[in-house]
Amino acid sequence: MRRPLALLALTFAVASAAGDDAPDPKAVRAAVTFYASFDEVVGGDVGRGDLGPKSRYNHATEKGKFVHKTGYDATLMVVAKKKGIAGGALEVTDVQPRNGRMYFPAKGNLAYKAGGWGGSVSVWCKTDPDRVLKTPFCDPVQITQKGANNGGLWFDFNDAKPRDLRHGAFPAVPDGQKGVAESDPNAPLVRVPRVGWTADDWHHVALTWANLDTGRPDAVTALYIDGRRIGEVKGRALAMGWDIDQTGVYVAVGYIGLLDELALFDRPLTPAEVAALHRTPALLAPLKPKQ
Repeated sequence: MRRPLALLALTFAVASAAGDDAPDPKAVRAAVTFYASFDEVVGGDVGRGDLGPKSRYNHATEKGKFVHKTGYDATLMVVAKKKGIAGGALEVTDVQPRNGRMYFPAKGNLAYKAGGWGGSVSVWCKTDPDRVLKTPFCDPVQITQKGANNGGLWFDFNDAKPRDLRHGAFPAVPDGQKGVAESDPNAPLVRVPRVGWTADDWHHVALTWANLDTGRPDAVTALYIDGRRIGEVKGRALAMGWDIDQTGVYVAVGYIGLLDELALFDRPLTPAEVAALHRTPALLAPLKPKQ
């Protein structure tokens, strides 16, 4: 059966546009600075820094101080074979005592550079924020030296009922000064009210950022959920001001459920690249060392 020439032309144009927009998987993989598939171990597969996880706990007697340990709580965090979006996954079964949290050292693994830098983080989540989580706030990913609202890039579930998902990009606050409250309408937040996830479904979350720590009001960070750009923080001077030796990529803070395919990148991913990570969950799997 013959197709009309106009229809053939339209079909070719759509196919060409799709091809032009399709990112090169090799270029996406080349931008990776840290990748944890959670297929075999609770740790990184490849990275430019330390791949082994560490843990931070509140000091038992000194308020405001922390205790850092090598390793993680293996009674609460395990590799769940064949339960991931691609292979295995990190399964977190309960909240750690003393506000405990696992992290990967940022040095080398994060493309931080004083004077201006950009990057991205990508992760898959499977949880029910309204039924499973036990703490008022939960951060699946939080990159910080001190805390989520004092020099931090993160996404979390808040204490609303039903819970919201939020992305924050809070600059460091000088000693003696008070930062903007998360409840402030002008806070550097992207809010997704009543996110409504269930324990049966996987969701992909990515954060991208550019022009942090430039000293100019030109920073921009963006939140993507399931391949779609949800919102952004922009037109601000966002200085993290981190001591990179003391900074961590915190994972599963107060989180209960499954996490998979955690990756950091040395540049802001494009919308098409984020969409590709959502469309192809195992896109980064070739980075894993061959057995």
